[in-house]
Amino acid sequence: MPDDISLGAYLKDRRGRLDPAALGFSTARRRTPGLRREEVAQRANISSTWYTCLEQDRGGRPSAHVLERIAHALMLTEAEREHIFLLGLGHRPEIRYQPVDGITPRLQRVLDGMETSPAIVTSATWDVVAWNRAASAVLTDYETLSPHDRNVLRLMFLNPHVRALQTDWESVARFVVSVFRADAARAGAATSMLALADELCRASPEFAAMWAENDVSDFGEGVKLLRHPIAGELALEYSSFAVDGRPDLAMQVYTPVDATNAERIRTLLHTGANGHQALR
Repeated sequence: MPDDISLGAYLKDRRGRLDPAALGFSTARRRTPGLRREEVAQRANISSTWYTCLEQDRGGRPSAHVLERIAHALMLTEAEREHIFLLGLGHRPEIRYQPVDGITPRLQRVLDGMETSPAIVTSATWDVVAWNRAASAVLTDYETLSPHDRNVLRLMFLNPHVRALQTDWESVARFVVSVFRADAARAGAATSMLALADELCRASPEFAAMWAENDVSDFGEGVKLLRHPIAGELALEYSSFAVDGRPDLAMQVYTPVDATNAERIRTLLHTGANGHQALR
């Protein structure tokens, strides 16, 4: 297919790849492979005339609602669904929030490959769903926490050990709240975001005051300063990366700013020391 394929041509191509029998349609008297136009229209609950117009690139721009129905009818992948939105409307569809149970083994190997760089993967509501050894040693010992407590906001506002790590807790906490508000809304997790915010407003007056400010920020890049109980002062450059195919997941990586900071983390790992356990 050419790179400048139209929406109609792309829909026709995807339609031709479906198996009628597998979807409950008769295979008798078919001159071409795939579903008929009226069968796609039936599955999408739209008129066959309107679907035919779309395949022929006639009749104007479809609505996002119609494209969602067609994406479902054609059993499109997330990448294919995004593609028909770009072809038909010129923009990506709204992100569909997906609760997260874990990550792929490949992504975990990426985390594990960063020996002296603490790295975590978070969901749209900032639950920490994966981490590496450096993150456990430097940030907090996630393995000892319940899944409910492995949340960046809960840790920042309700965990005294995480709070003690911050050299300027108030500034860090305010930044975290503003980035969380933007991230969760961007990932389509507004309902879950508000539920978590309500919980924390009840548990922490400081969170309630910062949440009421309605600030939003991007995570961006910068330097994070920590006061580790065993490794001492640590300076880490932080960056955030999207996880391919999962816009509701993000990977945060904290890289030592120099060899001295890297060696402090390496020593912490090699001795098996865990400052967070020491604080308990």
